[in-house]
Amino acid sequence: MIVTSNIQIQKTTRSRVPEVDFSKLEFGKLSTDHMFIAEYRAGEWQDARIVPFSNLSLSPFALGLHYGQTIFEGMKAFRMADGNISIFRPEKNLERFNISARRMCMAEVPKDLFMDALHQFVALEHEWVPKTEGSSLYLRPFMFASEARLGVKPSDEYYFMIVASPVGPYYSQPVKVKVETDYARAAEGGTGYAKCGGNYGGSLYPAMLARKAGFDQVLWTDAKTHSFIEESGTMNVMFRFGDVVVTPSLSSSILDGVTRDSILTLAEDMGYGVEEREVPVAELEQRLQDGSCKEAFGAGTAALIAPIEYINIHGESYRLNIQQDALMYQIKKRLTDIRMGNTEDIYGWNYLVKL
Repeated sequence: MIVTSNIQIQKTTRSRVPEVDFSKLEFGKLSTDHMFIAEYRAGEWQDARIVPFSNLSLSPFALGLHYGQTIFEGMKAFRMADGNISIFRPEKNLERFNISARRMCMAEVPKDLFMDALHQFVALEHEWVPKTEGSSLYLRPFMFASEARLGVKPSDEYYFMIVASPVGPYYSQPVKVKVETDYARAAEGGTGYAKCGGNYGGSLYPAMLARKAGFDQVLWTDAKTHSFIEESGTMNVMFRFGDVVVTPSLSSSILDGVTRDSILTLAEDMGYGVEEREVPVAELEQRLQDGSCKEAFGAGTAALIAPIEYINIHGESYRLNIQQDALMYQIKKRLTDIRMGNTEDIYGWNYLVKL
């Protein structure tokens, strides 16, 4: 047993790294050798530890299994060109994690615990960070209510954990989406801006219906009128109208994406206009008809940028002619170059992990 800071580390006796074909990685299917756990009891975080990956033992009364107190983050660690390992914008993820925790009446995670756990965990699992282009180590910090009690109340006990999975590209081809006007992902005043499990559980059924109809995902609209675009599947959505990058403004029903924020910064620095505003479905339809909508894409940690080739609105499909030099590809390359250390990180986004 090794003690680093206040984190105990118990290493596995046999790593599975030699058994992995890193050229054939399915998203989120393969776990690394270890996991981080800390427990919140009696008003404080305790027993921070990194242990071999294994199943958990929980009471069937655990509140998180019944009343939805579950939150998570999605992050990535990269093997840089010089061999170092970096985590992309972890402090931004921590900020959002605690915003989610406050909305769900859960215990917040102190910055020193979050960052130390992340650093020690990735340092221990460094051999799991892929070397192949386009691949990374996907990191999943998450928290759930563990108090054993039936009754609707904020839990007094929580598990905060970090697990990881080596992953390849998320979407390999441009996607087809439909504008969703029957179901809603989130409503104003709800939990849409929090990264909680219920947001995703509620989205599965309309997404399934969309796939049965021949689409890859949906473009979510506002819950009240279905007149304004909000998100794309599990990602933020962006459009290029002429030479302006447009994305729906943040609200209580839209997640403040780390990739979204990064793309807006890069687009502006590349000389493009940037607008965060309401995007009416009627405007999108008109721009698709007259050709002024040049690009559309999802933006998120898993996919980074997911090009949208077809958009279906009220039963009518519109095709976007995706060019090889599209702005979204230029931004993707610039962002990838920063994360891989191929260009200077003038924004301070990369958090280097000392091994």
